[in-house]
Amino acid sequence: MPNPISAISAREAHSGANYADRNASYWKRNLAVATFGSFTTLVSLSMLLPFLPLYVEQLGITAQNEIVQWSGVAFGVTFLATAVTAPLWGRLADRFGRKPMLVRAAVGMAIVMSMIGLAHNIYELVALRFAAGLIGGYASAATVMIGTQAPAERAGWALGVLSSGALVGNLVGPLVGGLLPNLIGIRGTFFAGGAMISVAALLTIFLVREDFRRPAKRTASHEAMADRHERSSRVPLVALLVTATMVLFSNMSIEPIITVYIGQLGVPRAQLSTIAGIVMASSALGSVLTASRLGALADRLGAWRVIIGCLVATAIVMIPQAFVTNWWTLAILRGLMGMTVAGLLPAIGKLVRQATKEHQSGKMLGYLQSAQFAGQVTGPLIGGQIGVHVGMRAVFFVTSAVLLGCAAFDRWAKTR
Repeated sequence: MPNPISAISAREAHSGANYADRNASYWKRNLAVATFGSFTTLVSLSMLLPFLPLYVEQLGITAQNEIVQWSGVAFGVTFLATAVTAPLWGRLADRFGRKPMLVRAAVGMAIVMSMIGLAHNIYELVALRFAAGLIGGYASAATVMIGTQAPAERAGWALGVLSSGALVGNLVGPLVGGLLPNLIGIRGTFFAGGAMISVAALLTIFLVREDFRRPAKRTASHEAMADRHERSSRVPLVALLVTATMVLFSNMSIEPIITVYIGQLGVPRAQLSTIAGIVMASSALGSVLTASRLGALADRLGAWRVIIGCLVATAIVMIPQAFVTNWWTLAILRGLMGMTVAGLLPAIGKLVRQATKEHQSGKMLGYLQSAQFAGQVTGPLIGGQIGVHVGMRAVFFVTSAVLLGCAAFDRWAKTR
């Protein structure tokens, strides 16, 4: 059976001045700006992790269990809102252009991040964090732009570079959040985050270039042909979206219990938070080292091969994490897992772009972002429940089995 993804790629390659062709001279500079913007927004979103419970306490929550509960709600609600709105912003990007969505996200995030520093109570904090997810999503908008502008033969590498910027932001954010409150206060830290995103907004406004033309209305015959192509590519697209969810699910499933798990390895309580931070960061560090390389490998060998190979490799690396006897072994294994996971999202983004008609690419890449955030939200929830009711080591076995099942599903979907 013909591969619809390859067929669509071939048609677009010969269709003349499509969106990628028109922006061929802009995409590298846009990639540099978008990578910096993704870095700054992710730093600003993740830097509150070390001091979020302290800020919640400042806002009048005194009971320890309520501080933990509200901190989790305030942190997670941003990603929930982004998951809901990513397809909408992707659809608007298809209608009005990719750059306006980047500007909207950067300016909106700069304003909302500064307003978080002015919150008077916990409800305002949660509402503003929710608003940050609704109006923000710079990294998602950047994925739509770069995923559609980069040439097909460089898309994996470009999305890998963009992913590295976001990963470094997630890595640096908690470090910044551990230092700045001592220098300028907690509220001042939010203002600094807003200022940082403002720089990204200005760079986006003045440096990002885009030649966007609103798609012409299609005839009935074109609509019928498009419907046939969409039906033929539906199974691969579903497989890719499920895989994107499972990537974040596997990476986040152990996060709620990792500190407790490390405590069972004999780490003194006084060093527990520091060691847990190192172990968590090792996964992001591993991903930074290999994201662009594996993206380039997807360009050379084929994205399906990289996806299936990375899923199997990640499933294998997951199993020995259940048998570690010291924290540094766990850190090494988490780092290796980060290296294998890093190739998945760029390769998935490349295939989703190739499997989608130009006038729908933003919408589908928006769905891809929603799938990722769904995994980021459900991973900690399900992983925490498994850890509590079955045992913490079971989390690694279940996650490994899910990844292997995903690899088998993708292997089957590839033939469709």
